[in-house]
Amino acid sequence: MELIYRSPQNPYSHLTAQTRRGASFALRYLLSQQLIHGRVLDFGCGYGADVAFLRRRGFEVSGYDPYYAPQPPQGKFDTILCLHVLDVLLPEERAHVLMAVSELLHPEGVAFFAVRRDVRREGFRKHPRHGLPVYLAHVELTYPSLLRTERLEIYAYRPYNCLPHENPLGCPFCAPDAGRELLTETDTCYAILDKYPVTPGHALVIPKPHLSDYFDLPAPLKADLWRMVDRVKQLLSERFRPHGFNVGINVGTAAGQTIPHVHIHVIPRYWGDVENPRGGVRGVIPAKQNYGGG
Repeated sequence: MELIYRSPQNPYSHLTAQTRRGASFALRYLLSQQLIHGRVLDFGCGYGADVAFLRRRGFEVSGYDPYYAPQPPQGKFDTILCLHVLDVLLPEERAHVLMAVSELLHPEGVAFFAVRRDVRREGFRKHPRHGLPVYLAHVELTYPSLLRTERLEIYAYRPYNCLPHENPLGCPFCAPDAGRELLTETDTCYAILDKYPVTPGHALVIPKPHLSDYFDLPAPLKADLWRMVDRVKQLLSERFRPHGFNVGINVGTAAGQTIPHVHIHVIPRYWGDVENPRGGVRGVIPAKQNYGGG
């Protein structure tokens, strides 16, 4: 499984890994609060100082880093640490890390993200030792914050469909059922399998804010949704081996929207699932599905 996307515009992010003998401040804080338990993954472990620190204390812990420890982790984890990884990544790279962590986390587990709070200017700058351009970001997540100081913030993530939600509108997408399979998630959107699938693997990509019209979404949220559509397509291809896809959005009741909360359908298609697939999404008006063009 490909875990993350590494942008060619940011090739030196690994140079920010620190060489330490002891544990990071974020790890020491989490340990002091007794928040680390079960099977542990350090995602973006760098040289592995925190991994070694936890192992010396008897934890079952694995380390993953696309540059220093590239062997993909196996199975699900009860605790995932992602400490000062997002700080050095471009937005599209950060989205892939958030999705990867959500996919590796046990449904009842928790992941912790530590980010810097002393970054005053976001962008590329010259690494002081290597002289190469590295990116520094100011990262704000929507997950609950456990600790915020002048230097760092620590967020806690739990799967969206396993959380309690206030849902005064009774929207099924504002409070997804814990029994539904969560495919992947970021802090702004999530993907689940459709409750009434058109074909095996039919999935929905859903923004967390309750907004009914896709065209009213802010541009950054639209970008997050389409990054997730790409990831969901990859997950469904690996699992269901379809022969094609239909991807679509219903906007307004005249277009068939039944739940007033934006959602993107990702529908795997298989040879023989309909008598004649020609025309694809034109089939929303059946009499117009077949046409003379290619």
